[in-house]
Amino acid sequence: MATSSDPSTIDLENAGTVITDLTVCFCSPTETPSSCALDSRIWHRIEKDLYLYTARQSAWLHIARAKETELTANDLLVMDIRVGQPHPGADSDNSWESRPSGIWVLRRSYSGDIRQAVTELDVLFGIDAVDPRPQWALMQRPLQLKAQLEVPVARLSVLYGRAKPKQSRLRTALRVREDGKFKVLQISDTHMVTGIGVCKDAIDSRGRALPESAADPLTVDFLKKTLDIEKPDLVILAGDQLHHDIPDSQSALFKVVAPLINRSIPWAAVFGNHDSEGTYALSRTAQMSILQDLPFSLCQSGPEQVDGVGNYYLEILAPAPSQRPLSTLYFLDSHGQIPSKVHNPDYDPIKQSQIDWFTTTSQALRKARDKNDNGSRFHLSLAFVHIPIPEYGDPTLIIRAGYRREPTEGPSFNSHFYNALAKEGILALGCGHDHVNDFCALLPQKQKESQQNSYETPQLGPWLCYGGGSGFGGYCSYGRKRYHRRTRVWEVDTSTRSLKTWKHVEYAGERVDELVLVEGGAVVPPL
Repeated sequence: MATSSDPSTIDLENAGTVITDLTVCFCSPTETPSSCALDSRIWHRIEKDLYLYTARQSAWLHIARAKETELTANDLLVMDIRVGQPHPGADSDNSWESRPSGIWVLRRSYSGDIRQAVTELDVLFGIDAVDPRPQWALMQRPLQLKAQLEVPVARLSVLYGRAKPKQSRLRTALRVREDGKFKVLQISDTHMVTGIGVCKDAIDSRGRALPESAADPLTVDFLKKTLDIEKPDLVILAGDQLHHDIPDSQSALFKVVAPLINRSIPWAAVFGNHDSEGTYALSRTAQMSILQDLPFSLCQSGPEQVDGVGNYYLEILAPAPSQRPLSTLYFLDSHGQIPSKVHNPDYDPIKQSQIDWFTTTSQALRKARDKNDNGSRFHLSLAFVHIPIPEYGDPTLIIRAGYRREPTEGPSFNSHFYNALAKEGILALGCGHDHVNDFCALLPQKQKESQQNSYETPQLGPWLCYGGGSGFGGYCSYGRKRYHRRTRVWEVDTSTRSLKTWKHVEYAGERVDELVLVEGGAVVPPL
C-alpha cells in the first residue's frame, strides 16, 4: 500500500531492558521537585501524577531498569506484580516484597531467560480503562492512594517478556472486496475523557430525555454495535477523539481504538481542535506516536515540512494480487482554535503548505496511474478533515440528505482548499466538529466562459458531508432539542463506479438518509 512514509520511532534508550524494581514516590506541595526526586541514575519516573493533578500532594511511579545484555546471576528481576492486601504469597511464598500504594512485587534472580519477567510498566486511569497493546496486561485492582472518589483510579499495566517487533510501516494493503466494494465507517467527535465522564443530553429510542449518565461506556457500546452491524473495511476517526482538558490522553485514546483493534479492523485518524487542548494533554506528535504503534493502525505523521500533524494518504487497491489503486483517501490536520477579532470562536484554516502538499501528491499519483492505465480507468478519491472548511457554511449549498441544525463553525479566513479539491477531482469531503449537523450537500457551480466565447458548466463536486457526533461525552443538542448519536458510512463500488453514503444512528433499525453521491463515475446532480 502506498502511503506517505513515516518510519516508526524506536525507543533506543529502553530497548532490551528489564525492570528490576519499582516504587511510588509521594511529594508534598512544600517540597521542591529536586528534593522529592529519586536518583535518576537508578530510577525512571513515569510522567503521570497518580492523583491526576487533583490533590495537594502528587505521587509518581518509578521503575528501575537494567540492560538484558549486562545481567548476571546476582541480579534480581521483577517477575510478577500484585496490587492489594493481604500478602499475596502468605501461604506459600515469602519472596513477595511490599511497595507503597498496595503494590507487591515478586523478584527472582536472573536465570538467563526473561520471557516471564516484567519488561515494561505503565499507568492507565479509570474503572473503564483498557489496554489494547499486544501482550500488555491491565491490572483490575487500582493502586491504593486514598484519592478523592471522583478521581479516576490509577491502574498498573504490565508487559511480561519481550514485546513482538513493532509493525512495519509497509502494512497489509487495503483492498476492495471481490465484489468491487469497499466500506468506510467515519466516526466523529467521540470526546473520550479520563474516567467514565458525564453525558448530559442523551435520549431514548422515542426521543425522551434521559438523566445524566456515564458517557464513555455509552460511546463504547454504541461503537461496538455499529461496528458489528456495518462491518467496515476501514474506520476513520475524524477528530476530537478526546475531550478538552483531560489529565491522561493515553487512557482516553485506548478506549476509542480498542473496539477496532479487538475486531481486527484497519483504522486511520485525523486530529480535531480538542484533541490536544489542555494543560496536561499530550501533543499531537505524542498522540500520533501512540496511534502509529497500535495494531491495525494506518496513521501517519506526514511530512515534517507541511503544517500540522497527520497529513497523509492511503490507497485502496484492486483485489490481490493486483497492485492497481482504485481509490485514494486523503487526511489533513485542520488545526484548532485561534484568537481572533473577526469571529469568536475562530479557527486556523488549512494552510498553504498543506494545499501544496495535497495538490502535488494528487498530481503525482494521477501521473503514476496514467502511466500504468493510460488514463482509462475510473479513480475515486475522498478527503477527510475535522473542522469544516468555509464552504460548508455557504447559504447557497444544496442539501440533499440530512440537516443543518446548527451554524457551521469553522475558520473565518478562506484558504480556498475547496478549489484545490475540485481541481483535483476529489468527489467528497468528510468532516466532523459540528455535532448535530449531518447533511451532505453540493455547492452550486457557476458557468464559466470558455476560450470559444461559449459557456460551459464545470463538473459538480466535491460533496460536502458532515459525519454527525458519535460520542456521548460531547454535546448532541442545540437549543432545547436533543438528537441521537450517529456515524457516517461511505461505500465505494468500483464495479459500477459509484459512491453512496448513509448514517448509522442509535436505535435506528435501518440505514438513515442513504444517498448516491457518484454514479457511473460522475457526481449525481441535485434534483
